[in-house]
Amino acid sequence: MTQCAWKGEVVIISPYVLKVIRTYVPEEDILLDEPMCRHTTFRVGGEAACFLKISSAGQLAKLIPYFKKVEVPYFILGNGSNLLVGDKGYKGVVLQIGNRMNKITVQGSYIRAGAGATLNAVAKCAQENGLAGFEFASGIPGTLGGGIVMNAGAYDGEMKQVTEQVTVMNEEGEVLEIDGKSMEFGYRTSAIKNRAFIVLEAVLNLTSGDKGEILAKMEDLARRRKEKQPLEFASAGSTFKRPEGNFAGKLIMDAGMCGYTIGEAMVSEKHCGFIVNTGRASASDVVAVIREVQRRVKEQFRVTLETEVVFLGDF
Repeated sequence: MTQCAWKGEVVIISPYVLKVIRTYVPEEDILLDEPMCRHTTFRVGGEAACFLKISSAGQLAKLIPYFKKVEVPYFILGNGSNLLVGDKGYKGVVLQIGNRMNKITVQGSYIRAGAGATLNAVAKCAQENGLAGFEFASGIPGTLGGGIVMNAGAYDGEMKQVTEQVTVMNEEGEVLEIDGKSMEFGYRTSAIKNRAFIVLEAVLNLTSGDKGEILAKMEDLARRRKEKQPLEFASAGSTFKRPEGNFAGKLIMDAGMCGYTIGEAMVSEKHCGFIVNTGRASASDVVAVIREVQRRVKEQFRVTLETEVVFLGDF
């Protein structure tokens, strides 16, 4: 039994489901038929049937078990930095964990931060408190929750190296603690990625350092990102995972795909590992470029490129 149905191109959530939602979420935090292009760094995507701005774990503890019971599909959103939403939108409920759940506290060498805190904000807090080890995350445009789920990393650093403990919620609304060593972190994956857990907060274990040296390293990484990555365009960061023994960007470049364009989606000329939105690309444009890149690299080098980007909704 599903409570979602199509009406032409518009998705309708049943009045009864909306009534339940309104019991736990203020009206101003409920957005119906919300364009997802407003909530992803790719700046593409159709409408979500219902978009909720979540303020607390308590709201999640009420909503998630209910959605599971009545079979309403839902998706947990952070900063939308690794997400491609289809042009036809998403029929379910998007729950955004953002700046309402972004508290950051410091105790000794430990930082406790809400899942909605941006990685940049956590890195800045670490620097201001003379804590080293999180510089790598300072330029990653996502939230801590998303970073934990996918073991975000850059420049020889990753969440695995610093995560002490993760607080999650399961589909029954129960809150659980997972030790960092039990997180099964791997390349762009974790114990949470393929399970129905929602990250609520995490504790990071850092080391004492010199504030000036930490800042200098963050500035150096920012400069390197600006020089090598197409930050001037909307994108979801690195589109493809690094294939074993290779680099996605080099394979794509060697396949002659640099600058390859469909509509207004393009393989970046600055870094071929990025597919960018040069103006008003559609999700279909982006997917078409991804598929053609995968096809040509497979054809020429017998390497299968897997995407880092998460696909959501109908394309």
